Amino acid sequence: MSAPTLHTDPTAPTADVAHTVHAAHKADAVERARDAAGRESWAEAYALLHAHDLHPTRALTADDLSVLADAAWWSGHIDESVTARLRSHAAFLAAGDHRGAGLAAWWLHFEYRSLGRPAAAAGWLHRARHHLEDLPPCPEQCFLAWTDAEEAEQHGDRAAALAATRRMTRLAFRSASPDLLALSRQAESAVLLANGRRTEALALLDDAMCAVSAGELSSVFTGWLYCLALTQCMEAADLGRAVEWTNAAMEWCAPPWTGRPPEPGTNAAPGAEAKPGTSAEPGTAAAAGGTEPGPEVAGGTGPEAGAEMLPPAAPADENPFRGVCRAHRVEVLDLLGAWALAEAEARQVCREVPVDCLESAAAAYYAAGDVQRRQGRLDEAAVSYAHAHELGRIPQPGLALLRLAQGRADAAVAGIDLALACQSDPRHDLLGRARLLAARTEVALAVRDVPGAARAAAELDALAGDVPLLRATADTARGAVALAEGRSGPALRLLRQALAGWLALRVPYEAAQVRMLLAAADRTVGDEEAARLELGAARAAFERLGAVPDARRAAALLSGGKRRRLPGGLTAREAEVLRLVAAGGTNRDIAQALVISEHTVSRHLNNIFAKLDVGSRSAATAYAYAHDMV
Repeated sequence: MSAPTLHTDPTAPTADVAHTVHAAHKADAVERARDAAGRESWAEAYALLHAHDLHPTRALTADDLSVLADAAWWSGHIDESVTARLRSHAAFLAAGDHRGAGLAAWWLHFEYRSLGRPAAAAGWLHRARHHLEDLPPCPEQCFLAWTDAEEAEQHGDRAAALAATRRMTRLAFRSASPDLLALSRQAESAVLLANGRRTEALALLDDAMCAVSAGELSSVFTGWLYCLALTQCMEAADLGRAVEWTNAAMEWCAPPWTGRPPEPGTNAAPGAEAKPGTSAEPGTAAAAGGTEPGPEVAGGTGPEAGAEMLPPAAPADENPFRGVCRAHRVEVLDLLGAWALAEAEARQVCREVPVDCLESAAAAYYAAGDVQRRQGRLDEAAVSYAHAHELGRIPQPGLALLRLAQGRADAAVAGIDLALACQSDPRHDLLGRARLLAARTEVALAVRDVPGAARAAAELDALAGDVPLLRATADTARGAVALAEGRSGPALRLLRQALAGWLALRVPYEAAQVRMLLAAADRTVGDEEAARLELGAARAAFERLGAVPDARRAAALLSGGKRRRLPGGLTAREAEVLRLVAAGGTNRDIAQALVISEHTVSRHLNNIFAKLDVGSRSAATAYAYAHDMV
């Protein structure tokens, strides 16, 4: 029996031809990956190059490896990005391309620094200098100049920092690169701001951000500029610019993400990226919305005890800058009183930030702690501050104010003093310094250290200049000190200035706090009607914000003006304590509200029980209601 005949297609390719076709297809995949990278379609470029690299028909070039490194980073594969960058450096070096090798080395320095590996980062920076410093002027040297400026700033050599940024600008002009030119302007702006040259600095920053908003920059430089500008605006206490650029940044990050700013006329609302099960679901804070007007709504759920500490890599279809930009948005929402949204967004930050940007997660946890503390959720606030600390953030002044609310005044003083001492140069973070000094004033007044409060308020006043956010903060502190010193006239003047400032900035919580101080000042000059107006407005604001302890305090003080003669022989202070007891306040709550110690609260309660002939808080509460004290 003959063997069966195999019927074949005479047009089918032979094995050699099939191999050639397969190789051509693989080569075509590399070309398609290059095209995708040119369009900044990073997920597509990564998929093609990653697949090719697993079964290569030919080695990737140094340029292809650089594209793979970029695409892996944008797709959330940080380790693979570093590996590809190492290979690209070796390939550039083997080809004698010192510019390519120098740029790859600088990127490795940048990536290792972001990953918290300073020794490796320093080594690769040294290599980058070795490759680039002796070459004629070239665009790659811009990155060295940028690093030089940062290092000079860290060492306090502002002249060297300014010289480095201007060298960076000259190199950027020679290269005719919009990316490098915008980055150099932002870098020079940051140095000028640290030198106190605010007007020049903000003009340069606005120029750089014009290039961003016009879509003139590549995606990585767009992301860098947004993050750097938002940090700069907050540190400079420029709330107006922070709000504007935060909204623009979140719009740029929103899917469908292309790496380019949205077309003019589109309205991709930040938060449209919410995915089922992760944000804006019924019953969550995001779905409920905010309590005060603020930037556009975005989704998420609030940080909670036991939440994961290390966020996963961003999914391949997401912009890795989104979590970083959202962390800045949390700060803005917090200031504008949109606390439900701020807490929701903080939780979302921890889902989105890449593993090399954990400082953004730390900032989000800290902001959530501030919201929880002011709403009286002290245990939750303690957990959030602990998370922030674990991720590298010093949780001050929030932690000191939490300790004060818990009746641990000594811990509050120690914590805030240490934080102030550790801040080497306040000009790098004006808002951060101002917040520490404002808290130091509050803590000092709580422990009856009026001279200490006055010193902190004076430093804050010198720092503030004519920056609206800082000026309102300083006027608040100085007004509180004047009130404690018994200087009613200056207190009223400063506190009215502060209130006008906070209202103009649309910052509701701080405005309500000032109203409480104003009410106290009004009562010292006998203006009970004005005091009641301020207390009523403060209580309404606190209730909208969910600031329960403050709302109770305002309500108790408002009730205090109803009667001229107090029943049972109670003193005015005992009546205040009784009203707060009737409002459900604990000894700790009362101590915080009246700025006295818990021991003093206990003493007042003993006197109240004796005068009213009652033996419990509930009986005292019943007496207060029966005698129209609440």
